[in-house]
Amino acid sequence: MILLTDDLRDRLLANGHDRDADHVPVVKFFNPLGEGVWLATELDADGDTLCGLADLGYPELGSFSLEDLTSVRLPFGMGIERDILFQTDLPISAWAEAARQAGSIRAAERIVAVMPRTQPGAS
Repeated sequence: MILLTDDLRDRLLANGHDRDADHVPVVKFFNPLGEGVWLATELDADGDTLCGLADLGYPELGSFSLEDLTSVRLPFGMGIERDILFQTDLPISAWAEAARQAGSIRAAERIVAVMPRTQPGAS
């Protein structure tokens, strides 16, 4: 599977130009056979360094390498996958807080699913 489509790459690069913003995650990567979930919000101009929330047993904000993700070889010829159904409107700060409370990004998905959303145009 191609981990980054051109559209996803463009969105991540655009976010990378505004490092101080609390971006919404653009893409979710995961290990289909065990621990490992990554929510990426930005991509550096080097085309390799992603920023976001990584969970390899404990969720942490930081950076990780696209090359490292693509080089992972799992049993049965598998590798790290992109969650093609992943969508969110919550910023990475909300994901990080939920993941810290729940103990993992996977457990946080249940929390963010019921988080209240601000309605557009609401005061």
